[in-house]
Amino acid sequence: MNIPLFDAHCDTALCVYEKQTSLRENALHTDLARRRAFGPCAQFFAIFSDAGETDPVSCARAELKYFKRELEKNADIVSLCRTAEEAKTAVSEGKTAAFLSVEGAEQLGCSLEGLEWAYGEGVRAVNLTWNYANALSGSNADRPDEGLTEEGRRFVRRCRELGVLPDMSHLSEKGFWDVYDLGGPLFASHSNARAVFDHRRNLTDRQIEAVVSSGGFVGLNLYAAFLGERPTLDTVIAHAEHFLALGGEKALGLGADLDGCDELPEGMTGIQDMGKLYEAFLRRNYSEDLLRDIFWGNLFSLIERNVR
Repeated sequence: MNIPLFDAHCDTALCVYEKQTSLRENALHTDLARRRAFGPCAQFFAIFSDAGETDPVSCARAELKYFKRELEKNADIVSLCRTAEEAKTAVSEGKTAAFLSVEGAEQLGCSLEGLEWAYGEGVRAVNLTWNYANALSGSNADRPDEGLTEEGRRFVRRCRELGVLPDMSHLSEKGFWDVYDLGGPLFASHSNARAVFDHRRNLTDRQIEAVVSSGGFVGLNLYAAFLGERPTLDTVIAHAEHFLALGGEKALGLGADLDGCDELPEGMTGIQDMGKLYEAFLRRNYSEDLLRDIFWGNLFSLIERNVR
C-alpha cells in the first residue's frame, strides 16, 4: 500500500541538534530512512529552543545551521523546499520534501527583521508563541487572556505579505481570534479537539469552525497528553471524526508532534507506525480519497495557495 505523508509539525531538528546525531538514521521518533516507506513524503521541521534560554535567537540560529548541514549531507533523499512547486520536484525524485517552521517567535526576536531573516533562510511557518507569552501575544499556557499586541498584528500582516503561515497552535484563544480578524487562512499545525479531550492546547468547536471557514488547516497531534487518558489509535480517530463532523474534510491533516512528546498513543513508537493509523481509518470505512486528503492533500493545498 502506497501511503502518502505530509505532517505539519515535528521537533526532530531540535533533537538531532541537541544529540548531535544524524537526520538520516537515528533512535528518535523519526528519521529520513524510515520516511522512505511513505510516498510522497513531506514534513515541516520546527526550529525550537526553550524561551527560558538566555538567548533563544542565538540558540535557534545554531540549531538551524546544524539542521541545514544535515539536509545538505543527505541531499540524495531530502530536499529543503520553500514552495509547493519545489515540493513537487522533490517528491518526483523520491525525496522527502522538508519545509521549515519556527516554534515561538521569540526565536526571531519577535521582530519583523527576524521574520525577514527567517524567510530568507526558507522558513514558511511561525508559531506566534510557544508556551510563554511574548511581545506578540499571550499563549494558551501563559497570560491566556491576552491577545495580539500591536507588534503582533504587524507581525501577522507581514507574514501574510511574505507568504509565511502564522501558526495558531500554542496561541491564546484571544490571540487566535485576533488573527482571525486580520483575515487569511487559519493554520494550527498540531492541535486537537477540546470537545473530545478538554485540554487548553486543543481547539474549541468555534475555533475549528473558524479554521474550516477560513480555508485553513489543523493537524492532528499524537502527543498522548493532548489526546486523552491512555489514548489509542481509536482516540486519535475520535478527534478526527469530531473535526470532520464540523466540516473539516478539506481542513484536517496531520501534525503529529513527533520528537516533541514523550508519549504517543498505544501501539505507536514513531513514524514507522503512521501506517497503522492509516489502516485504522480504513477499518472504519474511510475512503482512500478522504485519507489522501488527510495524509497529504489538505496541507499541500494550503501550501499551494498561501506559501511563496
